[in-house]
Amino acid sequence: MSLPNPSKGWRSSSSRLLALYSSLFVIWSASLMGVMYYEVSSYLDNLAKHSLMQRQHLFSHFSGEQLADALAVSMTFDIRGVDAYGLFDAELRYLNGALRHIPYGLPLDGKIHMLSDCAGSDDPTLPADSCDAVATQTRDGRWLVLVRDNGSLFAVTRIILHALFWGATLTIIPGIIGWHLLRRRPLQRIRAIQASAEAIVAGDLTRRLPLSNRRDELDMLAAIVNAMLERIERLMHEVKGVCDNIAHDLRTPLTRLRAQLYRMQQQAGEGSKEAAQLDLVLGEADTLMARFRGLLRISELEDRQRRSGFVQLDPTPLLQELHDFYLPLAEDDGLVFQLQLPGTLPPLNGDRALLFEAVANLLSNSIKFTPPGGQVILRGTDAGGHTKIEVLDSGPGIPEAEREAVFQRFYRAEAGNLKSGFGLGLSIVAAIVSLHGFTLEVGSSELGGAQLVLDCRQRLIPQA
Repeated sequence: MSLPNPSKGWRSSSSRLLALYSSLFVIWSASLMGVMYYEVSSYLDNLAKHSLMQRQHLFSHFSGEQLADALAVSMTFDIRGVDAYGLFDAELRYLNGALRHIPYGLPLDGKIHMLSDCAGSDDPTLPADSCDAVATQTRDGRWLVLVRDNGSLFAVTRIILHALFWGATLTIIPGIIGWHLLRRRPLQRIRAIQASAEAIVAGDLTRRLPLSNRRDELDMLAAIVNAMLERIERLMHEVKGVCDNIAHDLRTPLTRLRAQLYRMQQQAGEGSKEAAQLDLVLGEADTLMARFRGLLRISELEDRQRRSGFVQLDPTPLLQELHDFYLPLAEDDGLVFQLQLPGTLPPLNGDRALLFEAVANLLSNSIKFTPPGGQVILRGTDAGGHTKIEVLDSGPGIPEAEREAVFQRFYRAEAGNLKSGFGLGLSIVAAIVSLHGFTLEVGSSELGGAQLVLDCRQRLIPQA
């Protein structure tokens, strides 16, 4: 069983909390910059209009040569490219000033207007972009046009905007670095806990979740789980010990009982009623002994010390031997038994005798439950560098609802109740598969029956 990986993407709680905090900070910073930019822009815009209105009010008190002298004096204090004026006669003909013509679209109403193109000229002394402009009529009937560039004042807003931008950037970048560092440390601990949990799920109940010196929430949770594991391990050992002892202790008296029954059968007259009854009793005794042998076999396979004998082996001769062994049995039952192999199969690491027993159990079940005239296939495939062993048949198959339960001890599928068996064969197979760290999947074959796939890619194996 594989545990989900909580360290990918945004599934960890620390990643989501830090990302949420960063998002809220960015939104708040953007809102703050927007409000400040709007307030400063509005203030400077009003300031520019107020200044232009003061100049308009000042020059409205002059006329004739006095107006020309006042305009000339003002230009000595004005900034080139920011402030400009143009003086026109009553027929709007140019008289004096930097503006040679009235800006396009400027109403002659004495009110301040914002223009997108202030002068429409390449003259560097004139505002180049948008400006505030006003056309007012003097006392002697002439027209005075005053303009002021918006860019000079709005440069202040750009400076403020840049300052806020760099301030936010210098805050966000360390925040992202801190987020990465804060996220990595908890995830390293989660990965260590996950590795221990996968070993426990695989069957190593001696493993415990790692603890650190921080004594934080993860350590508290790990300590609670470790206490539970210790209790579970102790209870399972007690139950397993009781079951093993019962199976072992009863095997001896059952063997003696069978021997006594056999002697009584030999002493009874052949063909007598007593002999027939003793035959039935001997059959039941053999059944009980076979079940106890199966239980003891599973207990033996659950001993992890058996891995010390694992070697690297070629699965091709093993599958050929299994085919040769079961071919006569399949032919006696009127079945077609095929072996399908590629040229070579990747080697696998394991116990040859146990793997022979596991695949033999799968083949025995398929041959047993496939009706005469059916077909059984033993197939080996190279699945991307590792071996898969498949057993397919044309029998009744295994219902999807029972595919997990068939590996339980003494479980027999509804379709198999009419066949002999104790419900321990697939349990033994499951114990062998778990011992090797392989996986066994049950599905439907292209022949219409069951398909059992032994994936020989070794996954996490708990240590002995």
